[in-house]
Amino acid sequence: MRITVVGLGKIGLPLAVQFARSGHQVIGADVSDRVVGQVNQAVEPFPGEAHLADYLASVVGSGSLTATTDTTGAVSQSDAVVVVVPLFVDDDARPDFAAMDSATDDIAAGLRAQNETLVVYETTLPVGTTRTRWKPRLERGSGLVEGDGFDLVFSPERVLTGRVFADLRRYPKLVGGLSPRGGALARDFYEQVLQFDTRPDLERGNGVWDLGSAEAAELAKLAETTYRDVNIGLANQFGRFAAAHGIDIYQVIAASNSQPYSHIHRPGIAVGGHCIPVYPRLYLWNDPDATVVRAAREANAAMPAYTVGLAEGALGSLSGRRVAVLGASYRGGVKETAFSGVFATVEVLRERGAQVSVHDPMYTPDELAGFGWEAYELGTPTDVAIVQADHAQYRTIGAADLPGVQVVVDGRKVLDRARFEGVRFLVVGQAETSRAETAPAAEPLAAEPGAHR
Repeated sequence: MRITVVGLGKIGLPLAVQFARSGHQVIGADVSDRVVGQVNQAVEPFPGEAHLADYLASVVGSGSLTATTDTTGAVSQSDAVVVVVPLFVDDDARPDFAAMDSATDDIAAGLRAQNETLVVYETTLPVGTTRTRWKPRLERGSGLVEGDGFDLVFSPERVLTGRVFADLRRYPKLVGGLSPRGGALARDFYEQVLQFDTRPDLERGNGVWDLGSAEAAELAKLAETTYRDVNIGLANQFGRFAAAHGIDIYQVIAASNSQPYSHIHRPGIAVGGHCIPVYPRLYLWNDPDATVVRAAREANAAMPAYTVGLAEGALGSLSGRRVAVLGASYRGGVKETAFSGVFATVEVLRERGAQVSVHDPMYTPDELAGFGWEAYELGTPTDVAIVQADHAQYRTIGAADLPGVQVVVDGRKVLDRARFEGVRFLVVGQAETSRAETAPAAEPLAAEPGAHR
């Protein structure tokens, strides 16, 4: 097949590489001259994606993948178009469709009746967007009618950055067309471009699952991610209650999850990333009366202030105190700050009069300064340290790395308490004097697709 992937970001580029590695001719289209140039030189534009550098070099070297800024021209040559352009949202996660509208117009201009093109949107969307926004926009721009010249489908991406190629094999590929024919075409397409691991745990089996409509596929992505946010919100409320009553919530979670009907997640300082803080808001955009979803989002959004409150309660006033926030990324091992808890944490600390600095092993001091933060270096005196991201490096630091530290608040339960002898040490969701504090913690949940914390 001839395939165009529109949007060569952290999901789109690995997808384009995957399609090319499956034996197809792929054009990657992006608005960025820099990204297009790097891809054509077989240089990955962003770090951290497992196997991407090697795979990219192979498919660019073989001529199976090329990149261009001419989306319309690429689409005009294609049998299938996969759209992975980001849907931007504001601070309240209200959707801004401008980038996707522009890409859709470029795609529409390239559609040709003789090609019978399959168009698939993978960007997570509010329910109904494929049918009510993209269908009429593509029809206006192309002069064609959906089902006669092109078929339109929604198929959500369900992968986690850093392990995209593994997740493409691990999880069923969900599709939903605007017609049964579109769904069947999408199923055939993805069966040719993806390979799946055997999953005996799935009654339906692994592979491509046709959900029967674009709306069902749109809701499936919002539902699986909103579930995570609601679950984490519940864990945070359990953790706050447990800490106030001298109970180790991590031991409680491990005990509860020892039977198959409980899947309680872990409490923590923040829920960040492109997915979990955003997609519940997209769901609420469709269903504003979803009180459970709204309450969970509010509970999670309150956790940075709660965590700062733990430090303030342990030390007294934070005014004039030196506070190091450890971790700018929204989760460990990923150089990305999308909706990271660092922003709210720094803001609350500044409101309390603290002298705030931020450390992150993945960012240079200049990059941290670009966010408006003073960079903290391990080994520099500080009064308080608050762990915001669970970077692996933090597992081995101790009091000696934070000279003069009086209070440590571990927002991710990543530190080794034994390394902080003589320091007031608190863990979000765990009482400081918990009688069970030496018991094994609940095992971290395997990150689900889109579970960006």
